[in-house]
Amino acid sequence: MKTFYVYILSSRRNGTLYIGVTNDLVRRVYDHKNVVIQGFTQKYQVHTLVYYESYRDVQDALAREKRLKKWKRQWKIDLIEKENPGWNDLYDQIIK
Repeated sequence: MKTFYVYILSSRRNGTLYIGVTNDLVRRVYDHKNVVIQGFTQKYQVHTLVYYESYRDVQDALAREKRLKKWKRQWKIDLIEKENPGWNDLYDQIIK
């Protein structure tokens, strides 16, 4: 059974945010960090994994991603700070 992830990347604390969904969080964040993916995250240097959630159903993950993208910026910041108050890069935790 696959796991799907909704994740938030940041350029820095309270910086530019990017919300995405993937079935391979390690690979996807690696791609962002190493600029394998051209576009928004490259342009704004959004490479720090600050938040993620996991889902068993892809439709649930996609629905959550869409909801988060519609949230006010402050709500997104509050969500990050509730789970990751130091805005630490969680990438090292997921590659273990």
